[in-house]
Amino acid sequence: MKYRIEKDTMGEVKVPFNKFWGAQTERSRNNFRIGPESSMPLEIIYGFAILKKSAAHANYELGILSNEKKEAISKVCDEILDQKHNDQFPLVIWQTGSGTQSNMNVNEVIANVAHINDGGTINGTKKLIHANDDVNKSQSSNDTFPTAIHIAAMKLILNKTIPCLESLKNELDKKSKAFEEIVKIGRTHLMDATPLTLGQEFSAFVAQLEFGIKALKNTLPHLSELAIGGTAVGTGLNAPKGYADLVAKKISEFSEINFLSASNKFEALSANDAIIESHGALKQIAISLNKIANDIRILSSGPRCGIGEVLIPSNEPGSSIMPGKVNPTQVEALTMVCAQVIGNDSTIAVAGMQGHLQLNVFKPVIAANFLQSAKLLADACKSFEKNCISGIQPNLNNIQKNLKNSLMLVTALNTKIGYDKASEIAKNAYNNGTTLKEEALKLKYLSEDEFDKWVNPYLMCNK
Repeated sequence: MKYRIEKDTMGEVKVPFNKFWGAQTERSRNNFRIGPESSMPLEIIYGFAILKKSAAHANYELGILSNEKKEAISKVCDEILDQKHNDQFPLVIWQTGSGTQSNMNVNEVIANVAHINDGGTINGTKKLIHANDDVNKSQSSNDTFPTAIHIAAMKLILNKTIPCLESLKNELDKKSKAFEEIVKIGRTHLMDATPLTLGQEFSAFVAQLEFGIKALKNTLPHLSELAIGGTAVGTGLNAPKGYADLVAKKISEFSEINFLSASNKFEALSANDAIIESHGALKQIAISLNKIANDIRILSSGPRCGIGEVLIPSNEPGSSIMPGKVNPTQVEALTMVCAQVIGNDSTIAVAGMQGHLQLNVFKPVIAANFLQSAKLLADACKSFEKNCISGIQPNLNNIQKNLKNSLMLVTALNTKIGYDKASEIAKNAYNNGTTLKEEALKLKYLSEDEFDKWVNPYLMCNK
């Protein structure tokens, strides 16, 4: 492989000739060979690109960066956002906990590509843009990396996660309305209970997602606060007056998302509570989705020897040995995603504890786990909606059979003949293998007309 020589404050480093990164990136590549290369999420890189462009514009307007340099930096940032340089960011999550090497990776690529755009060569020495003095002007890795995390998280949640959750919720709501007149037996403790409609059962799923989406949206104001302008420890050293508010304004403009400068930069650097709070909402959603998916799993079990009250789409063969078998594969995929998200939350919680004094040094793993959760939930919801929920149909024969056989319809008699007599009817019916009506009439606790009037599953659903 052909190399060129790059220099930093520690000396010379050999860098692959056809790559745009510099010495600090190459040192990180060599020093942190942990896991797959390029595991730092590209969403973070794109967040950095928005930030670096915004910083260049703010520095220009504050009179500390020339228009020529501002335009040069902005041009490369736009190229990064257009995904023209994805192969120039080889670093891993498992690096310095502040994300310094990834910040410098972006700085070095912007500086070198700007030099090439200016007519220079990759191994040229005199360059228009300096990675630290120009691209990183008024910044520290300590305030840029958490800012890039927040930009990436907000974009992903607003543009993908919430829309996919809303779409699944709406499809479940359609099913709830379509099933609102289908009376079925309820179950508590996995045992027969009083009846409800299939629509009412599905309405619980809708409400769970509504509350989850609301919880996630409620975290966005905190997530919209940016650490940028705090520089090294939160004091704003080396950043000009007015920079923090101006760069937040520029980030809002270029990202088309409303951001603001964090009210307390010391908190924004030393903790990651906004991300922890937001991921807590993602965990809540994962727990809700797991419950919803498991209910679909149980209700569709069978199809002949289980509950089998709903029919799920037959998407693919379910067994390599049992012909004709169909499994709830979308349920299984979704619940595995939920398990991953809940596990990610544990990682984020532990990492969030590590805010020692003025800096949390677990930021890359927090970022990677958060973004994975937000993407997985979005993709899983989309798949679950398309390949399962949209095709669900009620199995009316099984629903009616189970409803008719349930002993818990006797609950309607509590207020008519009392709990003890109603219990006696149910026990006798169970022990004798008879119906509630047969035992009620045998015991002479009520007439046939009274039984038919009072033990009405439809009315028991508050319909």
